[in-house]
Amino acid sequence: MPTHLLATLPAFLAYFAVAIVLFALFLLIYVNVTPYHELTLIRAGNTAAAVSLAGALLGFAMPVANVIAHSDTLIGLAAWGAIAGVVQLLAYLVMRLALPQLHHDIPAGKMAPALLLAVVSLTVGLINAACMTY
Repeated sequence: MPTHLLATLPAFLAYFAVAIVLFALFLLIYVNVTPYHELTLIRAGNTAAAVSLAGALLGFAMPVANVIAHSDTLIGLAAWGAIAGVVQLLAYLVMRLALPQLHHDIPAGKMAPALLLAVVSLTVGLINAACMTY
């Protein structure tokens, strides 16, 4: 292995570990904010739950990935990752207001609201990522 790769491996591992912790925390918080149990629904084959959760996770991962690419500290990554999580949760809450039946639609397997929620999550994540370029 080239010396440069060995020298940067600890930084890679540190950033990767912080990103995984942020991802796990976001997932834990997100599934506890929603009034339905995504993982149970997904295990039961509910595609709507899988699509909506996938959109939220990708919408969160995009700004975190961007911060990793532009950040020079793990504290910065953690802080901006927390902000990305809050923004995604706010996007979900806005969609709950816009689609008052969302808490019934996702468990019922309705794809239209799930797709809209996923696309809004991805769009917010993309905009969020762009705003975190410094």
